[in-house]
Amino acid sequence: SDMIFSTNLSFIPVDLKFGPRGDLYVCDWYNPIKGHAQYSLRDERRDRTAGRIWRVVPKGATLPAAPKIAGAAVPALLDLLKSPQSPVRDLARRELAARGRDTVTPALVAWLGQLDRKGAGFRHAQLEALWLSRALGAPNLPLLRELIACEEPMARAAATLQLRHVHAALPDTLALLRARADDDSGLVRLEAAIAASYIGSAGAFEAILQVLDRPADAHLTYAIRTSLESEAVLRHWKGVSSPMAKKAATWIEHQNHLSRATAKAAKTKKTNQAPTEPDFDRQPDLFTIHISSVAERMLFDVKSFTVKPGQPVKLVFSNPDMMQHNLVIVKPGALEEVGVAGNEMAKDPEGIKKDFVPKSDKVLHATKLIDPKGSVTLRFRAPTQPGSYPYVCTFPGHWVIMNGVMEVKP
Repeated sequence: SDMIFSTNLSFIPVDLKFGPRGDLYVCDWYNPIKGHAQYSLRDERRDRTAGRIWRVVPKGATLPAAPKIAGAAVPALLDLLKSPQSPVRDLARRELAARGRDTVTPALVAWLGQLDRKGAGFRHAQLEALWLSRALGAPNLPLLRELIACEEPMARAAATLQLRHVHAALPDTLALLRARADDDSGLVRLEAAIAASYIGSAGAFEAILQVLDRPADAHLTYAIRTSLESEAVLRHWKGVSSPMAKKAATWIEHQNHLSRATAKAAKTKKTNQAPTEPDFDRQPDLFTIHISSVAERMLFDVKSFTVKPGQPVKLVFSNPDMMQHNLVIVKPGALEEVGVAGNEMAKDPEGIKKDFVPKSDKVLHATKLIDPKGSVTLRFRAPTQPGSYPYVCTFPGHWVIMNGVMEVKP
């Protein structure tokens, strides 16, 4: 991707992207509604006029000339398929496809023959040619066969994906599919499982069963399940009495069991909040506060509350919103530090398992991530030191406006 940074801070998204010539573009815009797909693209509240774009160039820099695409000669356009910039390659493919099969195909064949087979970008260039040939309406089946069995797993995966679209033109489709269903690369096996649902034959169903015999991560597991349960494949095993059908049904039932066990474990998941001793809520000086997220606005409905030093506090946090939120109480002056640390956890694949609560001595108390329509109770004793203690949602991007203050005063 050309994107180097993107965030959604409240309602002000910001994108930073490199241009194909080495310049930097900064875009920001405002909308009164969030862009998480809850609203129609035709919603009248969308602001389609406001927004700003900056183009940033180093002082004194001379940028490379923009590549010529419209009106360029076919050989020059083919060479643009080697560009490191994906937008350039995409525009070149579009222009070439518009020139037509009769004009481009002979030049494409010649261009393929001139590629350096030992070059670092050889397989990628072949893939560009494969995609272009399909866009021209003349799929290069020999090239597909070469790529689908080549040494580069990413290229094999990309070629296997093409089986979804050209399988009817290949007499050996099932042989190609079975080979990739048993590939050493999980990504290739994933593409094989998905392609099988497009082919939809009994042989394609059998290929999916080959994938079951290999290890599978969450993405591959999801691909297998959706393929087995697709309309085209389901008819080959649902209600069918055969060893292969039984194998598929057993695998699906096992996945259902795992899903139920995970859901049950989530309900009893231990969090980093204080223990809920039975006597805690019966203390005479207990302070109880109810705080809720504001649906669709990324705010807490309570911006501040006051407690006494050392006072027992029962904080009930409810989440009527359609996204997850948490509530983290931090030391005075630590709002930005903890908020930014929460943003950084978006880079950690385990961040969501950690409820996006940063590991910091500035964090005093925290709830887990609360699912939509959920709630949690946080019990703790207020700090003995008077001061302003921020509370904040540390889900990446939320902290800027989703915060409040717990005042500790005598």
